[in-house]
Amino acid sequence: MFQLDLVGIGMGNPDHLTQAAITALQSADLILVPHKGESKTLLSDLRMAICQKYLGSTSHVIGFEQPPRDPKIADYLTRVEAWHDGTAQIWSSLLKEHLPKGGRAALLIWGDPSLYDSSLRIADRLQTRFDQIDVSVYPGLTAIQLLTAAHRIRLNTLGAPVMISTGRQLVKNGFPNESDTLVVMLDGELAFQTLAPDPFDIWWGAYLGMKEEILIKGRLKDVSALISEQRVKARQKYGWIMDTYLLRRVLTSDH
Repeated sequence: MFQLDLVGIGMGNPDHLTQAAITALQSADLILVPHKGESKTLLSDLRMAICQKYLGSTSHVIGFEQPPRDPKIADYLTRVEAWHDGTAQIWSSLLKEHLPKGGRAALLIWGDPSLYDSSLRIADRLQTRFDQIDVSVYPGLTAIQLLTAAHRIRLNTLGAPVMISTGRQLVKNGFPNESDTLVVMLDGELAFQTLAPDPFDIWWGAYLGMKEEILIKGRLKDVSALISEQRVKARQKYGWIMDTYLLRRVLTSDH
C-alpha cells in the first residue's frame, strides 16, 4: 500500500507551510525533490531547506531529474501529456525502488497542487501502475494570495467576478469580456504586451513572499517596459523566475 502526499509549500518561503503540511512531511517515509537543471538549482535547494528546517534531517529525501518537455512535439497539449507520462514513470520507479514494501511518500509542490499544477494529473497516472495507492493533497498558499497581500489589494471589485488564466490564453483570446479582473499565471513571454495598455492597471510580483521579492504596479502603459526590464535582470541574476500579475480594467469609479 502506497500513500502519496502532494504538499503545497507556497512560493518557497518555509514560513508559508501550514501545520498540516508540516505534519505530512514529518510523517513521510520518503520525500521526492525534483531537479530541473543547473540553472534552477535554487528551486531544489529551497525544497531541501524546507525539509531541513522541519525534519532536521534530509536522509530520506531523494532527488531526481525532472524530465524536460520535448520541444520536438509541436502540439502543446500533446507535449504536456507526454511529459506527464514520462514524469509518472519516474515517480513510479522511485516509489518501487525506495519503498519496496509500500509506505508514505511526499512531494513538495510550489503554491497549491490544485492551481495550474501538473502533480495531480501525474498522480492520476500512478493509479494504473500500483495495486493500491492513495493520494492526499495538502493545500498551500497560492501565488494569487501572496500577490494581493504583497500589494495590499482586493482580488475582486465589489460583487464582481474574477478570471484566472494563463499567458498563452491571454495572447490567444485577449482580455476577457466577462470580467474586469484577470489574474495571469504561467506567462513566460509577458503576454500583457499584446494588449492595448491604456485601459488597464497591473499589479505584478516575482519571488512572492521571499527575500528576493520584486513588486511593480501602475497603469500598464507606464510600467510595462519596467516589468520587462526587471524580469530579464532577475532571471539573469537567479537563473529562474516565478512571477504572477493581476490586470484590472480601469473603471470609472472605485469599487
